[in-house]
Parts: sequence; C-alpha cells; structure tokens
Amino acid sequence: MKAKLFLILLCFGLLFVFGCQEPEARRPIQKSSGSFMKESVNRNKKLISEEEKIIDSIIKSQPQNKFYSSEKGYWYTYDIRNEKDTLTPKRGDMAYFDYEIYDLKGNVIYTALELRPQDYLVDKQEIMLGIQDGIKLMRKNEKVTFLFPSHIAYGYLGDKNRIGPNIPIRCTVTLTDFIKENELQKPIKITEN
Repeated sequence: MKAKLFLILLCFGLLFVFGCQEPEARRPIQKSSGSFMKESVNRNKKLISEEEKIIDSIIKSQPQNKFYSSEKGYWYTYDIRNEKDTLTPKRGDMAYFDYEIYDLKGNVIYTALELRPQDYLVDKQEIMLGIQDGIKLMRKNEKVTFLFPSHIAYGYLGDKNRIGPNIPIRCTVTLTDFIKENELQKPIKITEN
C-alpha cells in the first residue's frame, strides 16, 4: 500500500514539476530581411514616377490651360473660375457638387448623370482622396479639372467596377454650392401669422 501511495505521489510530483515550467517560445524558421517592404516602396515610387510623366505630358499638350500643382500631389486647372467669392469649403461644411470621371486619354468612365449630384460633409465623410482635398480649393460655381495619380484616386484596389487598380484619372468637378457648418446647425424659426 505504501508503495502504491509513493508511486502516485511521485507521478503527481513529476507532473507538477514538469507541468509548471514556462513553455519556451518557438523560434522563427526564417528571418525577415525587410526586402518585401523595400521592393514594395521601390515599386510604388516607380509607379508614381511613371504616372507623373504621363500627367506632365498631358499638361504640356495643353499650353492654353494653366495647371496648378497641389501640395497633395495632383494637378488642376480652372474651366470656370469665380473671382468674386473668396470663401471655400472647410471641415464640417456641406458641399454640393457634380463630377465626371475620365481616363487620362479623355475617355468617359463615369458621367455626371451616373454619379448624380453629390452632397458631401467636408472631411467628415469618406470620398476619393483627391476630390476630398480638391473641394476645399474651390469656390461656389467653379468648375475645375483635376489630374489625379492613382494613389490619390482609387489606389491599388480601383473602384472594383470600371476603374482598375493603379489607374490615374481625370475628374471634372463643379462646386454648385456649399453651406457653412454653423449655418447647418441653425434652428429653424417658425413664425406665427
């Protein structure tokens, strides 16, 4: 009986000793050298450079239009300019606009009718990065043509419909109106007759 008890205690003791040890972390089979990230960065730099060359040739082919370079990496020209107004939409304002999307050869991808008039709460809704930034440069009743590299347009995924991955585009945007944020939140006054 004592031998059985000794064996049971010995088994529990061994189980306790070996079971309570910290497991050793698995070592990675391969070490990452970061080469994938370097290759990806180089590929993206090359893609942007090629797109900028194409856009530059478009700009040079239209000397009658004055193109402006934005801080965000796209170019734009005014088709209709509003010199009277000075206000532009800011964060929180409601912007109303129409737009069309073309490829860089001038072929229509989406018409204004297909895209229907848009209302956009500036910087508080998700829209294409280029238009999101471009709207803030515009005044009421201006029409602007933007040349967007793919990374500011629909990026490496495209729009999953008519615009493929890594496609630079041209957008013509007309800002029909915008309402300042503080005017959006004004209560409606009801007058009695």
